[in-house]
Amino acid sequence: MLKRLIIRDFVIVDQLELDFSAGFGALTGETGAGKSILLDALGLALGDRADASTVRTGCERADIIAEFDLPENGPLGEWLAEAGIEADSGVVMLRRVVDAGGRSRCWINGVPGTATQLRTVGEWLADIHGQHAHHALLRADAQRALLDAYCGGRELAREVAALHREWRRLAELKARAAQDAGAVSRQRELLEWQIGELESLAFDAAEWGELEAEQRRLAHAASLIEGAEEILGGLTENELSVTDMLARVLLRVDAMNEIDSGLGEVRELVSSAAIQADEAVHAVRRYAEHLELDPVRLDEVERRIEAITDVARKYRVTPEELPEMLERWCAEREALQARSDIGWLTEQEIAAEAAWREAAQRLSALRAPAAQTLSDEITEAMQSLAMAGGRFEVVLAPREQGGAGGLEDVEFRVAATHGQSLRPLAKVASGGELSRIGLAIQVMASRDANVATLIFDEVDVGIGGGVAERVGQMLARLGKGRQVLCVTHLAQVAARADWQWNIAKHEHGGEVSSTVIVLDEKARVEELARMLGGLDITETTRRHAAEMLTGEGGGY
Repeated sequence: MLKRLIIRDFVIVDQLELDFSAGFGALTGETGAGKSILLDALGLALGDRADASTVRTGCERADIIAEFDLPENGPLGEWLAEAGIEADSGVVMLRRVVDAGGRSRCWINGVPGTATQLRTVGEWLADIHGQHAHHALLRADAQRALLDAYCGGRELAREVAALHREWRRLAELKARAAQDAGAVSRQRELLEWQIGELESLAFDAAEWGELEAEQRRLAHAASLIEGAEEILGGLTENELSVTDMLARVLLRVDAMNEIDSGLGEVRELVSSAAIQADEAVHAVRRYAEHLELDPVRLDEVERRIEAITDVARKYRVTPEELPEMLERWCAEREALQARSDIGWLTEQEIAAEAAWREAAQRLSALRAPAAQTLSDEITEAMQSLAMAGGRFEVVLAPREQGGAGGLEDVEFRVAATHGQSLRPLAKVASGGELSRIGLAIQVMASRDANVATLIFDEVDVGIGGGVAERVGQMLARLGKGRQVLCVTHLAQVAARADWQWNIAKHEHGGEVSSTVIVLDEKARVEELARMLGGLDITETTRRHAAEMLTGEGGGY
């Protein structure tokens, strides 16, 4: 459930830190005091779209933090683990920061994330039903989504949509391949010729460095041989060679060292120099043995370099880039092969359709019983919402070809009174009827939802009297098994809550801000009396409010 909500510089909220309780909680207050703003802030933390207008005037950024209990043994724990996000404390902390320019940043348990990830996490944590949710239910896609959420098929519905997109993509590729067969064939022929040219060159990047080194050595072989001979002469073969001079010096140092041992270090240095000079002689001789004038090999190397350079110049790349270009062309050839192989594309299309159809059939198997159950539950709820004799039905209409939404269309149909025929929900004439039916749908669908927190933002607009009391009882029953938050203007609804907050708007120094007051029993009576009687609160109104609060289903 939602444990804590921290809001800073959001719309008219300066700073709030709210600790939430379990059960059914009512958020009440004057119109415009900021009740719905609290839920808007929570929605932002759950991944709703952000814009600069949410930042409090004169502030640099809005900052919202929502802390939830991690649902036990649910898919969210697995999702967090796969994303590399720790939740060892059993807490899910969502944070959203929106700057004055409209740019937003997100964190999940301290790990940077995206708004899409927040929405994914939020779907496992809370359901928010907005003020105009019943209007959204007029759309076919919203009706289908509600049924899929009710039957636990939300993830499967996404899989069905993705599989359908892949099937259609392959079908389009096949159609395009048949249409563009000539152009693709010419493109493949050109690639085949280019690839053949590079493959016949048989060149790799390592060879280029070796060729350049060998060409330099062969081209300067004469001067290298001459130089080696000169070095050997200076080291050992001339009359005043380095090795002979070092040998004589070493003899002289040895003689002097017998008289004065202080020359020991000098002797070691001279001896080391003589040894290194001797090693240098052997190294130069080995080097000289491999030097030879080889004009034939030099010609071969230079012709090889020229061939490689010509191909690289032709395709406007460096010689070192030729192997990478060959790999790229081979990949393009494979892609063209896939695009032009109608037989292979047909096989892939058939397989994709089979995968979509199998998933769609599993989704249909979930929808059918859920549609009947939801129809019965909402029909029953309508009887207590001043719609006696009314009926509700979730109709699953098979689609011959199917679609991204599955093998059937989902349509909500309703008869508001006894004897009236079932009609599409979108054609219900009365706004009041639509409000009541929409509320029943939302409450009944939420009752079996997998999330622990259900939020209703003024969904009771357009009802009153006994219907409002019935709605309060329905929400109170929901609150027995999960956390329910409801923004309401109706005393009959608020009286059924387990706890109640009052949201008030204050002006100080020309700035407007919202505050939240946790109401005790006495304060709740006053707030309910205000909701019943407006500004003129009498003792009679207070007694009525107290009676409502202590009635069946109340919080005290």
